[in-house]
Amino acid sequence: MTDVYVLGAGMTQFGKHPDRRSDDLGADAVREAIDDAGIDARRIEAAYCGHVFQGMVTGQRILAQLGLAGLPLSNVENACSSGATAVREASLAIRAGEHDVVVAVGTEHLTSRFRGALTPDPDDPEAAVGATMPGVYAMRARRYMEETGMTREQLALIPVKNKHNASLNPLAQFRKPVTVEDVLESRPIADPLNLLDCSPVTDGAAAVVLASGEAAKQLGNGRAIRLAASALRTGVVETEPTSMTFEPLTHMTATDAYERAGIGPGDVNMAEVHDCFSIAEVLRVEGLGLFPQGKYPAAVEAGEADLGGRLPVNPSGGLLGKGHPLGATGVAQVVEIVRQLRGEGGDRQIPDAKVGLAHCRGGKAVGIEGAACTVQILVR
Repeated sequence: MTDVYVLGAGMTQFGKHPDRRSDDLGADAVREAIDDAGIDARRIEAAYCGHVFQGMVTGQRILAQLGLAGLPLSNVENACSSGATAVREASLAIRAGEHDVVVAVGTEHLTSRFRGALTPDPDDPEAAVGATMPGVYAMRARRYMEETGMTREQLALIPVKNKHNASLNPLAQFRKPVTVEDVLESRPIADPLNLLDCSPVTDGAAAVVLASGEAAKQLGNGRAIRLAASALRTGVVETEPTSMTFEPLTHMTATDAYERAGIGPGDVNMAEVHDCFSIAEVLRVEGLGLFPQGKYPAAVEAGEADLGGRLPVNPSGGLLGKGHPLGATGVAQVVEIVRQLRGEGGDRQIPDAKVGLAHCRGGKAVGIEGAACTVQILVR
């Protein structure tokens, strides 16, 4: 099977867009990705569109705005991993030899769908007892603190770090740095999580143009970044209570991705990780094997995950700082890594980055540990 490369990347401003629609945002992101790739739009052979709450044929509406109607197109819904799954499906089409140049786009206009916390499906037991996602992650934070001794101040350092990175990202929803005191004094949501520990309701879109190795040689202009692995897993059936402080689904997906890419966690120079809540970054970074289990909070405190640290985590600002438009998030993570590996990170550029990892996980279904998890590995 052929290698897959990212030729172009595009992303809208993340935030609140009351005067836009999800297809408008998606079209802007695809247009920028095509321009960034430096190719004629007619080279696009197929498209995949990730979204969650945007209704039927969102991808078709995007392509129609771009004059690309008529292409093979698949709309992808896979909870928070929808956009990342669209990238994977696009890469599989290339690896299979079906297409040479494909676009993957993720879009979401979440502010027109939600005003408060996202809740589980009404048929799920969690919904029946009133458990929202902040409530579930608050319980996980409490358990982690009990098992490892993590302090509330250490947990608060994660939004401090990510919002600092977001302040350097012109496309992020939040551009103002915060302090530990700001986090601890923000409005309580579900103890111990406060408002600044939670990702926001966000609108936005992101897109990447992918190409086969042969097409990349012709079109890449020396800027193509190799997508070395794109792994997708769903949670296994829970036959006994699952650990609240370790994520087997994240670990299994990462193991698959490392094997496909022919690397290990020690080779990763930077990571974009699904930090829907501050505690989620802790659990997922450790599940990915990037830091030892139980040790990440102390590593954050020591500056190891900062932009200038041993392994920067969420240089874009993450979901906590950049925002979380569900269907767009997984693609936006890939956009950030591509730009970092090209040396286009601006004020948040990571020196000598050669290998980047993007982790996106979302959803919960009755009887399984998690709904969907993706890990993408990109190599310069």
